[in-house]
Amino acid sequence: MPRGNWYERNVLPWLIDFACGMKPIGRQRMKVIPQAQGRVLEIGIGTGLNLPFYDAGRVRGIVGVEPQLRMHRLALARSRAARLPVELIGLSAEKLPLADAVFDTVVSTYTLCTIPDPVAALREVRRVLMPGGRLLFSEHGRAPDANVLKWQSRLQPYWCRVSGGCMLDRDIPAILKEAGFDPQVQSMYLPGPRIVSYHYWGEAVAA
Repeated sequence: MPRGNWYERNVLPWLIDFACGMKPIGRQRMKVIPQAQGRVLEIGIGTGLNLPFYDAGRVRGIVGVEPQLRMHRLALARSRAARLPVELIGLSAEKLPLADAVFDTVVSTYTLCTIPDPVAALREVRRVLMPGGRLLFSEHGRAPDANVLKWQSRLQPYWCRVSGGCMLDRDIPAILKEAGFDPQVQSMYLPGPRIVSYHYWGEAVAA
């Protein structure tokens, strides 16, 4: 599999857009995104695949954080199609250039697997959320079955190299709690290879 800067710039964004745009993933997005309201921060907005699922009548504006600048063009095109005002910031989420307590909702979908320091990013999320604000999330991660987890661990070094740093076995509930959130979590396998299909979703508030 080709890799390196050319691959990451020219191939990986399209592969991620395709994989994260599959129907089972879309159904997961539908479970959480329509709940967003007020001023919204989306970390790892990527190519804007969540944008069609927002309720435009409930959202005042969206700030999207995405370090992969090649993805911004697609995200802006989808924001126009969805008629949602979106401001894009080309940074990772571990250190947000944003004031404290300014967002009603933060959204994270298929992002915590890739952020180098997800606990630091979630602490920043907690900082920028208003009192009573909610984090809405849908993520894949650590499987509960020992045999699947074994294969996640075995394949991780190779998977990471071709997937933009995606980690297969992150314990999403544990990460949320370590960052100071009280999560309400649902989980199950989606259709597809089990090493990538165990999903966690729900909402969290500051503990």
